[in-house]
Amino acid sequence: MPALTDSDRAILGALRRNARLSITELAQDTGLSRSTARTRLDALVANGHIRRFTIETDVDVEGEVRAITLVALQGKMSRQVIRTLTRIPGVSTVFATNGAWDLVVDIRTDSLVNFDRILREIREIPGVVTSESCLLLAHVVG
Repeated sequence: MPALTDSDRAILGALRRNARLSITELAQDTGLSRSTARTRLDALVANGHIRRFTIETDVDVEGEVRAITLVALQGKMSRQVIRTLTRIPGVSTVFATNGAWDLVVDIRTDSLVNFDRILREIREIPGVVTSESCLLLAHVVG
C-alpha cells in the first residue's frame, strides 16, 4: 500500500467526522480542489485505505446483541483464522492486538441463539486456542 500523503490524511479525517460528505464538501473541508479530492478519494479506495463507508448512530439497535470476543491463536495461523472469521455472518470487524490475546472480534447479531452459534463457529476454527467474550449491555459514554 502506498504511503499516505497529507492530503490523504486530511480526507480520512474529514470522512471520519462525516462519511456522507459530497466531493464538493470534502474539497472545501480539506482545502483541496474538487478534482484533487476526487482523485485522492478514488486512490484511497483503490489502494484499500478505505474499505467501506458506514454509519454510526447515537442509539443502540433495538434487539441487537453485541459482543467483543478476544481470541488466542496457535502459532502462525493468524491469516487463515482471519480469513475464516470474516466469512462468518455476524462477525462485524476483526482487529489484531497485542498482549495475551491475538485478535479482537466485534460480533453483532439479532439474538443470543445466533450469538451462541457464532461463538461456536469461532471456537471450532483450526488455530483458535481459546476465546473470551464480553456481551455489550449498554452504551454509557460517547
